[in-house]
Amino acid sequence: MSIFINFSNHPSYNWSAKQQQAVSDLYDSEILDIVFPIVNAAADEAEIERISKECSERICGYHPVAVLCQGEFGVTYHVVQLLKKREIRILYACSERKTVEKKTESGTIKTSEFHFVRFREY
Repeated sequence: MSIFINFSNHPSYNWSAKQQQAVSDLYDSEILDIVFPIVNAAADEAEIERISKECSERICGYHPVAVLCQGEFGVTYHVVQLLKKREIRILYACSERKTVEKKTESGTIKTSEFHFVRFREY
């Protein structure tokens, strides 16, 4: 079976049934979670490039059919570029946000729910 890599900080076991089904429908693949690294805000470009290269090499080792890539913007950008050079399909999830505001005695509480709609390719 082919591998669909979830390279994010959102484990696939927490995904909605709709998002998991989309992977199955589009790629008939097993989902493999690779945790997106924590990137220090003080990291310079050389560090971002080093992290990106390590991550992309790890991902390529699985020969994925597609990769969901969502995380810190700099690393995401570089990983997407590196994987596209290897002709690997790179995706991001598109969701609708539903926000509810509740007034309380001490202020307003705002909660957001995200509902998966589809994947888009970078």
